[in-house]
Amino acid sequence: MKKRAIPIYASRGDVAWFYTFRFICALVFLFLIFPIIIIIPLSFNQEPYFSFTSGMLSLDPDAYSYRWYWDILKNGMADPDASNGWWADMWNNAQWIRSIKNSFIVGIFATILATVLGTVAAIGLSSSHMPYKRIIMSLLISPMIIPLVITASGLFYSFSQVGLAKNYLGLILAHAVLGTPFVIITVTATLVGFDQSLTRASASLGAGPVRTFFRIQTPLILPGVISGALFAFITSFDEVVVVLQLADVRQRTIPRQMFSGIREQISPTILAVATILVILSIILLTIVELLRRRSERLRGISPE
Repeated sequence: MKKRAIPIYASRGDVAWFYTFRFICALVFLFLIFPIIIIIPLSFNQEPYFSFTSGMLSLDPDAYSYRWYWDILKNGMADPDASNGWWADMWNNAQWIRSIKNSFIVGIFATILATVLGTVAAIGLSSSHMPYKRIIMSLLISPMIIPLVITASGLFYSFSQVGLAKNYLGLILAHAVLGTPFVIITVTATLVGFDQSLTRASASLGAGPVRTFFRIQTPLILPGVISGALFAFITSFDEVVVVLQLADVRQRTIPRQMFSGIREQISPTILAVATILVILSIILLTIVELLRRRSERLRGISPE
């Protein structure tokens, strides 16, 4: 039987507050989401403006265009109108495509490194024999708390001493530092509901720590691991402060390219890229929510 939203014994004041509270939540949601939604129609502007034209406001089809999405592919190409070698030219020379490739290269490798380190750290912190848990946990999640410009400056100084600045390896390590705390937090939260008697039972049956980890722990904490990996990837994909200090022009990522575009040339191509990133973020956050619900079902908690 479906549960009623409002109990039958609710007074008029309770009913009024029920709808008032939801109206306030809707206003807060609109306040937060409006600056993101507004860029989507602006990215289809035919004119090179960051504002709605009269044609767009009157819903004139000629005022809308995909030209800025095509500019993502063509900007920087040697000969965008050539019929031969167009794809090779786009792949090798287009500025936005190069930034997209750099973002995925750095993001994927940084996510893998952050996921491995964060998962191992979370399992260690969940152990009852781990001393100074609070202090170690505070140190591990400090990149989330310390202002990012301070972290970026420290990474730049440290990496410059060992030759890791201005190359892919240094950028991947820096992004892994920023993403590891998210993995630690999500995996630690998943391990709260983990039954430690399963690992003891596995050990009593002759399984070693490595086999126990992959056969017992990993399947049960996998939703938390994947959620942390997605958060680490989003953090890397969205990072610009560290890239400004550690990356060379050859490692320019999408946020760095957008930052340069705003400073050097105002182009609605930035809005088209931002729209694609918004869609990508929605997809990733949807996956995180589905994994969260799956994790709750595995732990016997009914999702809301």
